[in-house]
Amino acid sequence: MTNLLESIQSGRQSKPPRVLLYGVEGIGKSTFGSQAPKPIFIQTEDGLDEIDCDRFPLAVNFDDVIAALKTLVNQKHDYETVVIDSLDWLERLVWDKLCQQYGVESIEKVDGGYARGYMHALSLWREVLDLLGVLRSRGMVVVLIAHSKVERFEDPESSPYDRYSPRLHKHAAALVKEWCDAVLFATRKLRTQTEDGGFNRKRTIAHAVGKDGGERVIRAYGSPSCVAKNRYGIAEELPLSWPAFVTALSAS
Repeated sequence: MTNLLESIQSGRQSKPPRVLLYGVEGIGKSTFGSQAPKPIFIQTEDGLDEIDCDRFPLAVNFDDVIAALKTLVNQKHDYETVVIDSLDWLERLVWDKLCQQYGVESIEKVDGGYARGYMHALSLWREVLDLLGVLRSRGMVVVLIAHSKVERFEDPESSPYDRYSPRLHKHAAALVKEWCDAVLFATRKLRTQTEDGGFNRKRTIAHAVGKDGGERVIRAYGSPSCVAKNRYGIAEELPLSWPAFVTALSAS
């Protein structure tokens, strides 16, 4: 009989980070991924032409994504980071796969409807995460990129409010966020100012802090304005760059 006490592990075990970076269009998410060590992109949307990086051909279906991941798993290469750009376009390929399997035109009609399609989608997402887990176990960093959306959050401890979150269905978002070590929100640094709007009304104006429309930053911790987390103890706002993220990891 195996003695489980002999298999107990202790202390910190350093492993490559699993990062989900999301934000608005054009903020610099793909550039962040390209700054990671020796990256290879699995592109599910067309938008990398102006970035100097290695990438697989544009994935037009879910099987293309799986084939790219299995190539990295099964073949020898020198890449140190795998970047999926982007998750919300990958989700469309996941839904297309299910629609094809069930012979329907909408994810809402998969397996008779009643949101079953979104639950079936989780099995395909787990297939992707399992392959990414294999790559991470072999020393590869994982960077997942997504666009942002504004969602209404029903906070049981306060009034409902709007916040930024990854542009994914809630079931897929919960699975990916839990799997990742860091969920980072990319945004611009702004300050707000209340001004007189006339007719006894006030209006709040946002002003950029820094040049080029506002300094680009990463929020690594959750707040009422955005979904974010990290398992490294990073509590401050960071510049939007891979070197700044690595520096914060080293200091944690």
